[in-house]
Amino acid sequence: MSVDIRIPTALRSFTGGEARVSVNGGTVAEALEQLLSEHSGLARHLRDEQGKLRSFVNIYLGDEDIRTREGEQTVLSEGDVLMIVPSIAGGCRLDGAFL
Repeated sequence: MSVDIRIPTALRSFTGGEARVSVNGGTVAEALEQLLSEHSGLARHLRDEQGKLRSFVNIYLGDEDIRTREGEQTVLSEGDVLMIVPSIAGGCRLDGAFL
């Protein structure tokens, strides 16, 4: 079944500038595998050396993090939209100096 994956701005250079990529997959894992087979440059940003989803990468199905569902085995329906949301760290120390 066809689902869309929204690509964050920081990763669009790996999808030829595309903000949304349509893939086929019955589960989140299948959808991600098709995405990575078509856009292999994304792999190191989404998966670690063991092939697991990196801890700082969040995948949402609608407004729900897939980790609160069945993880990558979460079943998808036709027309679902997945959103990749990488965590971004930053800030400054209490004295105002940037880290």
